[in-house]
Amino acid sequence: MSNRSGIPIYGQIKEQIKAAIFSGELREDDILPSIRQLARDLKISVITTTRVYNDLEQEGFVVNIQGKGCFVLPLNTELARENAMHKIEDGLSAAITAAKSEGIAKDEVIERINLLWEADYE
Repeated sequence: MSNRSGIPIYGQIKEQIKAAIFSGELREDDILPSIRQLARDLKISVITTTRVYNDLEQEGFVVNIQGKGCFVLPLNTELARENAMHKIEDGLSAAITAAKSEGIAKDEVIERINLLWEADYE
């Protein structure tokens, strides 16, 4: 977490939990720390951790069972695909920016993508 990132603390925590779910670090039925424990560990407000868990529940990543805790739900394949596409778009955007700044033509970039695709998947 960083106070200088420009992203609110609750947003940073939420994205870190989502990333752990997408990567498999957190799996279906894993229990998250209690709201109070997470707040204590991160030295932040209970209101902030409550907001994180509520947002994650609304987005379908976790379920909060009163008196038992907050559990990771099965990974939604559509959400996982959307996350993967977002990562791909970020990588391609960086590649396009680098290519344009060096005067490399679109056709050359596409050719390189095709070569890499074939080399990695044959």
